Amino acid sequence: MTGAYDTGLDRNPANYAPLTPLGFIERAATVYPDKTAVIHGAGRTSYAEFYRRCRRMASALRGRGIGRGDTVSVMAPNVPALLEANFGVAMAGAVLNAINTRLDAATVAFILGHCGAKLLIGDTEYSDVIGPALAAMPEPPPMVDLDDPLRLPDKGGDRLGRTDYEAFLDEGSADAAWDGPADEWQACALNYTSGTTGNPKGVVFHHRGAFLNALGNAISFGLDRETVYLWTLPMFHCNGWTYTWAVTAVAGTHVCLRRVEPEPIFAQIKAHRVTHMCGAPVVLNMLVHAPDRIKQRFDHVVEVATGGAAPPSAVMTAMQAMGFRVTHLYGLTESYGPATLCAWQEAWDDLPPDQRAAMTARQGVRYLTLDAVRVADPERAVEVPSDGATIGEVMLRGNTIMKGYLGNPAATEAAFRHGWLHTGDLAVRHPDGYIEIKDRSKDIIISGGENISSIEVEEVLFRHPAILEAAVVARPDPKWGESVCAFVTALPEAAVSEPEIIDYCRDNMAHFKAPKTVVFGPLPKTATGKVQKFVLRRRAKAL
Repeated sequence: MTGAYDTGLDRNPANYAPLTPLGFIERAATVYPDKTAVIHGAGRTSYAEFYRRCRRMASALRGRGIGRGDTVSVMAPNVPALLEANFGVAMAGAVLNAINTRLDAATVAFILGHCGAKLLIGDTEYSDVIGPALAAMPEPPPMVDLDDPLRLPDKGGDRLGRTDYEAFLDEGSADAAWDGPADEWQACALNYTSGTTGNPKGVVFHHRGAFLNALGNAISFGLDRETVYLWTLPMFHCNGWTYTWAVTAVAGTHVCLRRVEPEPIFAQIKAHRVTHMCGAPVVLNMLVHAPDRIKQRFDHVVEVATGGAAPPSAVMTAMQAMGFRVTHLYGLTESYGPATLCAWQEAWDDLPPDQRAAMTARQGVRYLTLDAVRVADPERAVEVPSDGATIGEVMLRGNTIMKGYLGNPAATEAAFRHGWLHTGDLAVRHPDGYIEIKDRSKDIIISGGENISSIEVEEVLFRHPAILEAAVVARPDPKWGESVCAFVTALPEAAVSEPEIIDYCRDNMAHFKAPKTVVFGPLPKTATGKVQKFVLRRRAKAL
């Protein structure tokens, strides 16, 4: 039935525009043209120049025939070029695929082929990975070399393309017009998961979700035009958890950082009066245990958002003593990064330190820009009691959930069954409504903020000529949160050592996925022959 509020009150250009994060940079450049937008080493870029460079990128891409529906891949650390790509690629109507710089050549080749990349912008530091990846492809994409002056001289360095990044930007015009998406459902970014049962899956972001999650970050983390944001979180992780757009939305200052190491982190905080940063718990642990000679004191509080496994209470306390205030977030690639946060309650101020740490380590409540989060029976999607004890699966729903998995309708359908995004994470909901993760489905190992598939590691182990059986689980790690622990049964006649197996894995996959511990012996099994991983997890924890 059509009512009075629907008749003659139609959507039109005066009252509707598709939501997109692209308008953030245009506004910042218009309102604060001379404000410093990006700091990289000794370099400074104003918002006016930042905007011009993004428009030049968009124009250069269009000049090469790249537009809507095309993918542009970038493999680079946290440098200005990757920040520019978060705007410039979508301004051309294309989709940005930021590639994890820790991946091996075979996985990079798969990603480039799967997404049909029309162009690859690659930092020369990773030429020893990019080169073999391109060589393995029947039709590799054209390459633009990014030779950053802050690259360490002993890392990579080979030029693989015919054009360098600055020359590529010169192909475009800063005066060229650009259009936002005709539909806010249009794809703007593609981020690959680590893959739990084989090849990684491509998570598709749309403009609407990117816009909303960026504003959710700004509100939840207290960003404003005085914000100085240090890039300790990789921009290839969900477009930097959408902080690439969020910091720009408030006209804050981005401080780029090629390497996440304690000395440059403390130095950048001190030099630029950094106000905000994000990172996995391993980053916090790294700062807490840094040598005293490189630690620096500040006269202001640095806000830190962390995700993944909750940091130990001792780390949280030590961070606070050093001048950091930690906020615990939870999310996944499929939710544009943060989806919940442990919103602070004033009553927690009076709790003893150990109780306060336990409260703040929880994954919390939904983001303002997320429609709903529930802990429910994974088979029926019925919510479990809020008793802090009954375990269910975390499910999410809202505008900040992915479009789906690129070219994988079966996985998309499975992820969205019951009308919710099934995260695969198992949790309880406390009486106050806060959720707390208790375990993970599918035996995912989260090490230093990176998702590692146990099946992927097992497949490599099984290829070793001396290994009969193998099973991989997570082992608690004081530095990385979790590390890979492999339980293997060697062939009776084989003579193989732990270092040999670890080296073999490092030679056949990304180094961060390789086991740090190898235990030899028979594997515990059920009557039907299935490996009992819960037994192995207990053993790994006791090592």
